[in-house]
Amino acid sequence: MDLDIDITFGAIAKFMADPTIEEIWINSPERIFIARAGKSELTNLLLTSDDVRNIVERALLWSGRRLDLSHPFVDARLPDGSRLHVAIPEITAQHWAVNIRKHLMRNLGIDDLVERDVMTPAIALALKNSVRAGLNILVSGGTQAGKTTVLNALAGAIPRGERLVTIEEVFELNPQLPDVVALQTRSANLQGEGEIPLRRLIKESLRMRPSRIIVGEVREAEALDLLIALNSGLPGMGTLHANSPRDAITKLQTLPLLAGENISHKFIAPTVASAFDVIVHVSLDQSGTRRVKEVSVITGRCENDRAEVETLWLWNGEGYERGIGSLPHADRFAAIGLPLTTWWRQ
Repeated sequence: MDLDIDITFGAIAKFMADPTIEEIWINSPERIFIARAGKSELTNLLLTSDDVRNIVERALLWSGRRLDLSHPFVDARLPDGSRLHVAIPEITAQHWAVNIRKHLMRNLGIDDLVERDVMTPAIALALKNSVRAGLNILVSGGTQAGKTTVLNALAGAIPRGERLVTIEEVFELNPQLPDVVALQTRSANLQGEGEIPLRRLIKESLRMRPSRIIVGEVREAEALDLLIALNSGLPGMGTLHANSPRDAITKLQTLPLLAGENISHKFIAPTVASAFDVIVHVSLDQSGTRRVKEVSVITGRCENDRAEVETLWLWNGEGYERGIGSLPHADRFAAIGLPLTTWWRQ
């Protein structure tokens, strides 16, 4: 076992070192769970409250983020790329609640995901070529469905001559590209000053000469800033929690309204319709299998103040069904020497 892991994580170091374990969470010192292949297991490990606090404090030393009564939540990146989230009383009832999400597949490319049956070669080809052509892609899905893994794989298909700026709450993406700038948010200090939210980072990223941007996850009013950026001709990608591509569109049309009363739904609907081109929806089923459940396109049209969505592929439980949709922006594919007529099956 790695000495640094052993020192930092103490009794749970064996879980951190186990490559089959995806996530570790501590509900109380006596109830510690792990997840393997998408399924949770209660471990027989017993800790004390002091053990839990010491593990968290050692893990946070590297991140530089604070956890105290004035900031009872913390979201931090660990040296190995894992993500740490902690909540403490009185936000929690009694014990510190700790989650460590390990990114076991963070360096996988699209072809690697095909080998793991996350998608078919046909879907992989369509997504790779869509990235190369500069289409805007939204990855949707539930918690632990694999959104970040798929987004990171898509980022790997970006042409190597482009400059990428990533924007996240906590560093999770690791695109294998030569020209990357990674930005993350910052919490307020003890005086309540110095906070840097996602909205500010998106605006600042546009001053950094990006060829395209990636927002790790859209949760709130930053959806407006992302839509405005993508409608300015700058290609981009992002993720969103949603139950389906159509629910993702509904949510994407709702979140910008949080930016202020002067933002109207009639303005947002056509903005969403013209901002994103492809939605990749991922899921985690009851057997613990992660896969692309649906790939859809946004046609650019609006119907009843809602962006129109058409399905390209849909997983029916046994295989993929081909939908009626077709990839948009044939001119962009032709411009990079990949005309749709040569490889896209209508």
